[in-house]
Amino acid sequence: MRLSPAPLRLSRSPALLALALPLAAALAFSDETLDKVPKSEGYCSRILRAQGTRREGYTEFSLRVEGDPDFYKPGTSYRVTLSAAPPSYFRGFTLIALKENREGDKEEDHAGTFQIIDEEETQFMSNCPVAVTESTPRRRTRIQVFWIAPAAGTGCVILKASIVQKRIIYFQDEGSLTKKLCEQDSMFDGVTDKPILDCCACGTAKYRLTFYGNWSEKTHPKDYPRRANHWSAIIGGSHSKNYVLWEYGGYASEGVKQVAELGSPVKMEEEIRQQSDEVLTVIKAKAQWPAWQPLNVRAAPSAEFSVDRTRHLMSFLTMMGPSPDWNVGLSAEDLCTKECGWVQKVVQDLIPWDAGTDSGVTYESPNKPTIPQEKIRPLTSLDHPQSPFYDPEGGSITQVARVVIERIARKGEQCNIVPDNVDDIVADLAPEEKDEDDTPETCIYSNWSPWSACSSSTCDKGKRMRQRMLKAQLDLSVPCPDTQDFQPCMGPGCSDEDGSTCTMSEWITWSPCSISCGTGMRSRERYVKQFPEDGSVCTLPTEETEKCTVNEELGGKKARSLTQTRGSVLCSVANLALDLDTIPCLLSPWSEWSDCSVTCGKGMRTRQRMLKSLAELGDCNEDLEQVEKCMLPECPIDCELTEWSQWSECNKSCGKGHMIRTRMIQMEPQFGGAPCPETVQRKKCRVRKCLRNPSIQKLRWREARESRRSEQLREESDGEQFPGCRMRPWTAWSECTKLCGGGIQERYMTVKKRFKSSQFTSCKDKKEIRACNVHPC
Repeated sequence: MRLSPAPLRLSRSPALLALALPLAAALAFSDETLDKVPKSEGYCSRILRAQGTRREGYTEFSLRVEGDPDFYKPGTSYRVTLSAAPPSYFRGFTLIALKENREGDKEEDHAGTFQIIDEEETQFMSNCPVAVTESTPRRRTRIQVFWIAPAAGTGCVILKASIVQKRIIYFQDEGSLTKKLCEQDSMFDGVTDKPILDCCACGTAKYRLTFYGNWSEKTHPKDYPRRANHWSAIIGGSHSKNYVLWEYGGYASEGVKQVAELGSPVKMEEEIRQQSDEVLTVIKAKAQWPAWQPLNVRAAPSAEFSVDRTRHLMSFLTMMGPSPDWNVGLSAEDLCTKECGWVQKVVQDLIPWDAGTDSGVTYESPNKPTIPQEKIRPLTSLDHPQSPFYDPEGGSITQVARVVIERIARKGEQCNIVPDNVDDIVADLAPEEKDEDDTPETCIYSNWSPWSACSSSTCDKGKRMRQRMLKAQLDLSVPCPDTQDFQPCMGPGCSDEDGSTCTMSEWITWSPCSISCGTGMRSRERYVKQFPEDGSVCTLPTEETEKCTVNEELGGKKARSLTQTRGSVLCSVANLALDLDTIPCLLSPWSEWSDCSVTCGKGMRTRQRMLKSLAELGDCNEDLEQVEKCMLPECPIDCELTEWSQWSECNKSCGKGHMIRTRMIQMEPQFGGAPCPETVQRKKCRVRKCLRNPSIQKLRWREARESRRSEQLREESDGEQFPGCRMRPWTAWSECTKLCGGGIQERYMTVKKRFKSSQFTSCKDKKEIRACNVHPC
């Protein structure tokens, strides 16, 4: 039996009717009844009415403006996303933008304009063209459009969305489907560059970089090079802020140039290794031929590297080949968080950039050095009409690659010490591994010797060593790494290297002696940090006891006031006297730990206990409160961008055109922080009017042609003429080859200009010879 839902009670204005009710197609389920609302004179009043249930305060659907701003800048483009949290979905939707406190029944009530991003997903409503709705009614979890903010003086704007899921319509006057943006005051214009901060994290972290090339004939069909397309070997490093491998706005080093133009990492690796104090790990991964293959055919290239407090930045690059000097990569990616921890994951889509060393504009342009060298910059879709990325509308370049940087371990004692998972707990105990791939191919070594015994025979940290011999160095300009390798270690029974042994913690401090006078016992404990991998039981002791002797002199003094008995009676009486002092120190159990003092990141928590005995009976020196560190999920970090660049020149020499400006992402959002807003803006420009009168245009062409002919006639009349040539004047006669007895002299006439109509044989250099000094010697 099918129950008919109650009719939807719509809100105050026609605009909200349009908001709550997308196109009929979105609601055209098999037996759904659709009733038309009577047409009125109001703007956007021709809408459809659907059966459904109103649900307010529902949070599985959300409307979000890129960057989560509270203010908009007039004329600026913002990316608007309507999404459903999995496993939810929606079939249809409607999106409008109203001026605050407006009903939406007039055209002037609507603010700004929407722009369609994907015509297969979105379109303007046929009966309300200022609103956006779905193109086809189907399951979806996300749509995106651009919203261009209105002109200055508009005031606050309300973005409102509705969604359709099955037969239920959700809409809200407030909540997750409504976003309010107010006009930004001019005093907030501009963004200041923030320097890279010092890192406060402890220990080290280990990461894996994985490079996914997405440059293919399918994604970038224009002039795609079908032969020899590839990504060069990846080269980079983890480094300090005192060393810059490459950066936008800087100049390419010789090593960067060789990667950019030739795909050769040798010089770049040499430059990185020369900065040994500023570099922790050299990052290297193999080249990819061809540039793209499915992951089930070829695994994506990857490399592992480490960072520490001073060397917490990561940079890398790889050449897009063939190309003049085009590359992709990251520059000074900071893996240290403001909360003294290590970033968990970075995912970055990459577009190509120009190294500023070659002036080619196509993939296979001939070598043409850029003199003087220009600064490194991102490529744009308006660089040159012959560019494979050219777009006359100035759209964004489709990403050519994606890099994923994922933390796989943390080493040493951490400041924000709450491990994220079991892997981190184990990784905190493991010694740092060496990257065997760091060895240049030009260095030929013998095999490593076995590891030596550990320098420590206890659970204190020690070192062990292995050696190898340098057999050949094929390129003397590339330094070879050390022939000795060191690794942290602990004594027998303490190392986690052997899967059949336990890993134990350090011993905890000895307990107080069991008695206050004479000879007693004390103990200490330790715990198992890692159980054997083979599943066997840990047999190492977790507790030790030993004898202890205390307060012999004090016991004697107190005993003399009570009795003259010596030996065991003496200490017994003294202990009784001392025990009287400890009677007041009766304590309650510890309370539960309090909540962490912060809502995210690093904070403190406390617990208390109470003194149960009367204070008048004596002093109690036991702690009644304990404090310890706590770590909640890391705090959100919002996207940070540079200031806008200067506007480019107009892309048209006459008529209407457009200019663009760009800005760079300095810090990607992390841990749910605000995403990055747009990085490219475009505005219209108008130069002089283009000539539209064909007769005037033809007249100018004729004048230009006659001018060229006059110039050619002038050139032909200047100097001695030969068929098809204009020649330079004869040179002076050379000196005679002999002083007497007959010698020769020569003179030359060279070609100054060869006309297009000339034949090579009729236009060439001339030479004359004559006799000289013919008198007898």
